Amino acid sequence: MLGPRPLRRRRPSWAEDPFDELAERLADVCGAAVHPDEIAAVLESDGLTQEQITGRYGRRDLFEVAQELYERVPRRFPDPEPAPDPWRTSPWRCVLRGAVFGLPGLAYLLGAGLLADGTGAIAGLAASALAAWAWNQGLAHRSYVRLATGGRRAAARTLRAGAPVGALVAVAAALLLSGLGTMTAFAAGQAVYLAAGTVLLVLGRERDLLLALTPTVAGAASLLLWDPGQLAVIGLLLATVAGAVLLAAREIVRSLRTPGTAAAGNGTPVTASVPYGLFGLAAGSLTLMAASADGPAVVVLTLSMGVAEWLLYRYRSLGLAALRHSTTPRGFQLRAGRALLLCLAGYLALLAAPALIRGVSPGPLLALGAVLWTALLLQAFGTAWPPAVVCLAAAAGAALGPAAVRPVVCGCAAVALVLISYALLGRATAHR
Repeated sequence: MLGPRPLRRRRPSWAEDPFDELAERLADVCGAAVHPDEIAAVLESDGLTQEQITGRYGRRDLFEVAQELYERVPRRFPDPEPAPDPWRTSPWRCVLRGAVFGLPGLAYLLGAGLLADGTGAIAGLAASALAAWAWNQGLAHRSYVRLATGGRRAAARTLRAGAPVGALVAVAAALLLSGLGTMTAFAAGQAVYLAAGTVLLVLGRERDLLLALTPTVAGAASLLLWDPGQLAVIGLLLATVAGAVLLAAREIVRSLRTPGTAAAGNGTPVTASVPYGLFGLAAGSLTLMAASADGPAVVVLTLSMGVAEWLLYRYRSLGLAALRHSTTPRGFQLRAGRALLLCLAGYLALLAAPALIRGVSPGPLLALGAVLWTALLLQAFGTAWPPAVVCLAAAAGAALGPAAVRPVVCGCAAVALVLISYALLGRATAHR
């Protein structure tokens, strides 16, 4: 028969090894230390005295305590604090920019009575718009480069020289095809507004541009109640153009007074902006062809540009997160590809909703939206020629072929751009 199991006496607190308590208390410091002297410095700053070293811990000196702590506690270096996300941006600012992109379309609604019929007149207006879009797209790229390298003063000098030239080129295109007349006057106002709008957008003055659009927005809203008449319409449109020009001129003058390297070159040749201008031409052509088939769809596309811009920032944030969490190139490529599909799907879902509510097939709009968003994504990463070439090819194919094949052409271009984006942006070096 077994007797009762003897009780194990608990070690009294005064008999516990105080060195274990010291090692536990300084575990984080000891684990992160790369040399015992670091621990010695911490012990000294904590006020550890020689009496405590010899009497309480039974060690010879401070350095013996530090050495033993260094050997006893395993190394465990803490992960560095993640750097702040440089691509985090306010969605409301992007929504504001989307409104600024879409509201100018109300000028066509307000000025519909001023637009003369006729193939030549319409061709002049379209040619003027395409020339302005192409020029201002290239000018915006050049100005953003100067803004990054020389500050606001350098960007203002580029805009001051380039914006008037772009307006003159667009007006010349309208004169060449339409001659003198109401349509050319409307095209001239459009060209001047686009030039001023480019200045304000590059210099970050979206609110000023929204203020300039107030007369046109108010006039378009009044159409729901009464016909303001041609004279009032002309006055409202001229007020918008004049307001945009004055605000742009004021911002250029302000920017020219800020410090910066305005005269020195930035090392980027002017030809680097050419593919951005060609993309503007192609994107404008595709948009005009889509407008001829379904005008409301293009309104939705234009208003969605703010969300599209926010999703571009979101993709860059997801790319940085993929860099932090990936351990192999293949793993990063999969994460980057997943982020690409997620952002693109979110944008296409936004475009599809209004079309489905109207009972219209969203296919053509989704194809065009995918082309524009993926092209802008590649441009955001400094890849300009591939999207420009693909979009130009799509615009040529859509213009030369029947209207029924345009969605197919845009769909093929979208697939090509998605594959290019996956291949190029699936490399970690593209996100550094």
